[in-house]
Amino acid sequence: MANHKSAEKRARQTKVRTERNRFYKTRIKNLTKAVKVAVEAGDKEAAASALKDVNKNLHSYATKGILKKNTASRRISRLAKLVTTVAA
Repeated sequence: MANHKSAEKRARQTKVRTERNRFYKTRIKNLTKAVKVAVEAGDKEAAASALKDVNKNLHSYATKGILKKNTASRRISRLAKLVTTVAA
């Protein structure tokens, strides 16, 4: 355990950041899963709606610095490509 005041503060900060990162990581997984489930079901409207939601959130996370810009763009691009397979 931490022995110095600064080390104790670092431990608290790490704990808070870990919880926050876990929240965002889970949120990203759930958003992505919603698109994939809609695509597998063949529901074009639900897939498009879910993709719109993913697009909004991932770009927001990129702006906040949770994800890198290219990572967000890559994930959205792959999901968009997946959604277009339903349309075809």
